[in-house]
Amino acid sequence: METVADRPEAGGEQRMAVPAFDDWVAARGPALLRLAYTLTGSAADAEDVVQDALARALPRWERIGRVEDVDAYVRRMVVNAHTSWWRRWRRRESPVEDAISTRTPAVEAARLEPDERSRLWRACRALPEAQRTAVVLRYYEQLEYAEIAALTGVREVSVRSRVSRGLAALRAELGDGEEEA
Repeated sequence: METVADRPEAGGEQRMAVPAFDDWVAARGPALLRLAYTLTGSAADAEDVVQDALARALPRWERIGRVEDVDAYVRRMVVNAHTSWWRRWRRRESPVEDAISTRTPAVEAARLEPDERSRLWRACRALPEAQRTAVVLRYYEQLEYAEIAALTGVREVSVRSRVSRGLAALRAELGDGEEEA
C-alpha cells in the first residue's frame, strides 16, 4: 500500500509516492537481515543491527521513502548501525588470546560442518572488519566499488584496497590444498 499526497507542490507537481514502511520492511527485511548477518556473523547480532537501523528509519520514513534509491539508503543505515555496534563492542569488550572453553574437542569437531561453505565462512569471519565489510558488499551484495565507497564513507581506492587485501587473505587462508614450502 502506498500513500500519495493529492495536493500539488509549489511547482505544480505532485509529490512522489512513498512506500508504506510496513510493506517495504516486509518486502526488503529478509535481504537486510542477510546483509547484517554477513557483516556480523551472528543471527542475533544481525537482528539487533537491522532493528536499530529500522528504528532510526521509521520516524524519518516520509523523507527516506522519497529518496531515489530507498534500498541503498537503508542498506547504508544497516552498515552504519553495524559500525556503531562494532565500535561500542570494541570499547566495551577486551578480547583475550585463549578463552576457557567448557566444550570438549569432540563436541567442537562434531559441531563444525566439513563443507567448503563453512570453511569459507570461518575465513571471512577472520578478516578485519573493514575488509570483511568491503568483501561482503562487493561479492555478496554485488555492489560496485563506487557504491561501497558511498555506503562506507571512504574513497573508492580504499575500498579497492580493502577488497584486494581481503581476497588475498582469503586465498592465503583457504589455499588450494597444496603444502607451502
